[in-house]
Amino acid sequence: MVEPEEPRRELRFAYVPGVMPGKWIRRWEERMPDVPLHAFMSDAGAQLSVLRDGSADLSFVRLPVDQEGLHVIPLYEEQPAVVAPKGHEITVFEDVELADLAEENFLDIAEMGGPEMALQVVASGAGLVVMPMPMARHFNVKDTVARRLHGAEGTRIALAWPKDATDEVIEEFVGVVRGRTANSSRQPSAKQEKPKKAPKPDRRGGGPSSGAKKVAQRYAPNPDKGRGRGSRKKGKRP
Repeated sequence: MVEPEEPRRELRFAYVPGVMPGKWIRRWEERMPDVPLHAFMSDAGAQLSVLRDGSADLSFVRLPVDQEGLHVIPLYEEQPAVVAPKGHEITVFEDVELADLAEENFLDIAEMGGPEMALQVVASGAGLVVMPMPMARHFNVKDTVARRLHGAEGTRIALAWPKDATDEVIEEFVGVVRGRTANSSRQPSAKQEKPKKAPKPDRRGGGPSSGAKKVAQRYAPNPDKGRGRGSRKKGKRP
């Protein structure tokens, strides 16, 4: 009876809008071609639930999050942005100070039903929203414009995964995201023992286990040495 083969290991990760995972996917495919990598986008409300229900092994999340039972590694900070309808006075600037927008009507993204719906409301002229610049660029709703915002608190992207699910494949991916090279001593793939090369054969004979003492010959012995006066010599008769 043929035993069924074990299912092939795959690695799945989720990411919130605004995260660009392409560089990590490319590095993984170069380093771990035998482990397929599957990525999918999750909204802010599902950035942790995909870990709880097993849909993903890891998740790129936008902080803050409930870190109970999770490993959470902060990665980078996002530039805040203010998004306004086209034609708004901020469109003439590249950078805007939050203090200069004190009289504006700001919309709550959660109350609007999420970032994409909030941007639709902004496009109608009902108000402005503050969100991470990568998120604003991702949705890129028509008739809105985003500008860098100074004076607002920034957001951070982090990588999260369950503490009880850590294995060498997950550790390898964490190392890829953190920029470790393939030869880093902290990478599980670099710790695998490489096969030792067989010793080269001794061409002088006597092998490593023969126990024979080797004496290097510097020149060939003279075959006529020790024959006496009567020995034959080249070119002369006895």
